Amino acid sequence: MVKKYLFADEAGCFTFNRNPNVSRYFIVCTIILGDLNVAADLVKLRRELIWDGAPVGDFFHATKDKQEVRDSVFKVIQKHDIKIQATICEKAKAKPSITKSKSRFYKYPWYYTFKHGISPHVHAGDEFLITAASIGNKKERTTFCNELDDVMSQTIKSTNWAVDFRPSQCDPCLQVADYCAWAIQRKWELGDTRSYDLIKSMITREYNLWEHGTKFHY
Repeated sequence: MVKKYLFADEAGCFTFNRNPNVSRYFIVCTIILGDLNVAADLVKLRRELIWDGAPVGDFFHATKDKQEVRDSVFKVIQKHDIKIQATICEKAKAKPSITKSKSRFYKYPWYYTFKHGISPHVHAGDEFLITAASIGNKKERTTFCNELDDVMSQTIKSTNWAVDFRPSQCDPCLQVADYCAWAIQRKWELGDTRSYDLIKSMITREYNLWEHGTKFHY
């Protein structure tokens, strides 16, 4: 029996139009860890940065952190054995039947992430703790949790699992997932691969879900 840990974060929004400040893509990013040592290293890093007078926030958050802080966080991430998976959804290609509710849309990238990205790393008898960054309100989180539980029952049947949704500031490993999701999003949304290149060798699957779709629905 092997205990494994998966942490997940999303990049992009659930808005389906082409207005300014609306993301083109919705990305589910997951990381698989064999141990939780990266968490202790990030806690240590934050203390060191504070001693050095670096502009550190309450917790590591790639979008808000200054570049000097990001550089330090990515150096810590690179020292650990982390397997990264990402499913990229170009939202305009999603059929209206998929985007009619947040939970239905949310389920699609999660299903393909687990079926093709996660399942090869999970074996019969493994114990798998899935921790995802909280999104939405309390009612929505309950729905998302149920959808995620259904995805796992379809894709990793022989594994014991548990699901937890919590704010990123509560767990340094979620902050790692946030950094990886941010780096991948920068590549897809802006063509900026500076941070992506730092984690590229750790990515085991990066899948553009509707790559071959030709119809745009907005």
